Amino acid sequence: DHSLESDFFFQVVFVATAMSIVSGAVAERMKLFAFLAFAVVLTGFIYPMEGYWTWGGGFLSEMGFVDFAGSAIVHATGAAAALAGVLVLGPRKGKYGKDGSIHAIPGANMPLATLGTFILWMGWFGFNGGSELKMSDIGSANNVAQVFVNTNAAAAGGVIAALILAKLWFRKADLTMALNGALAGLVAITADPLSPSALGAAIIGAVGGLIVVAAIVTLDKLKLDDPVGAISVHGVVGIWGVLAVPLNNGDASFGAQLIGIVGIFGWVFIASLVVWLVLKAVMGIRVSEEEEYEGVDIAECGLEAYPEFSVKK
Repeated sequence: DHSLESDFFFQVVFVATAMSIVSGAVAERMKLFAFLAFAVVLTGFIYPMEGYWTWGGGFLSEMGFVDFAGSAIVHATGAAAALAGVLVLGPRKGKYGKDGSIHAIPGANMPLATLGTFILWMGWFGFNGGSELKMSDIGSANNVAQVFVNTNAAAAGGVIAALILAKLWFRKADLTMALNGALAGLVAITADPLSPSALGAAIIGAVGGLIVVAAIVTLDKLKLDDPVGAISVHGVVGIWGVLAVPLNNGDASFGAQLIGIVGIFGWVFIASLVVWLVLKAVMGIRVSEEEEYEGVDIAECGLEAYPEFSVKK
């Protein structure tokens, strides 16, 4: 009932999303071509395998696993691959002290990060709304409208909850936590943006916003260096989104959702870990300490990403 070419291109964009999640977690210390080599394996083999289990009519689909637009299939997949990469790669130099202290490395351009979050927020309407796959009848058109409303409500719930928790916890309105809260709300509702009411979607997003703040702090304490909080946003909250589906969708069961998220996360993590270890042995995956200090933009690409920060001699 829809073009196979459009479905193929939709999956191309979805797998690109999963791969982009990995980029944030391994930023600032990974070799470019090691990253590109991993991208080939993730997009060409790891993702299609687990995607088929649900969207291709595989065993998870037959069990009744529900993941409308990919909280697990796309987002937790990217997070599982990122987690494996972070474990093999190690933290950025200077991130953690020998005494166990945690040193924050702030973003270079927070206005640009904020703009990027709003671009993602806007793009999520296509991500979730497009997963209806058609608007050729009244029912489908109404479904897309409901998905749009719920997607926006979840994002709003996520950013508000994260902002309030950050203010109470850190005594500051932490912008990075607010931005990740918005994304967490979007990830949380992606598993089923059609079934809940707008209020229900806002609550699901708000819980995601609370979870992501706690997850980012926890991963830092575990010395898992994730510069943008990708594992927390897409992995931890992706799990919440999948498990929240039965709260509003009578066709979904908690058991099937649990099996689905464990199966997908486990497969992607183990497969990715093997690939990262092979790449580390064959070509190396981390730049030198000098290159990391100088900046991977210069070392790998020969360009200065932030020329306004350069010191002229």
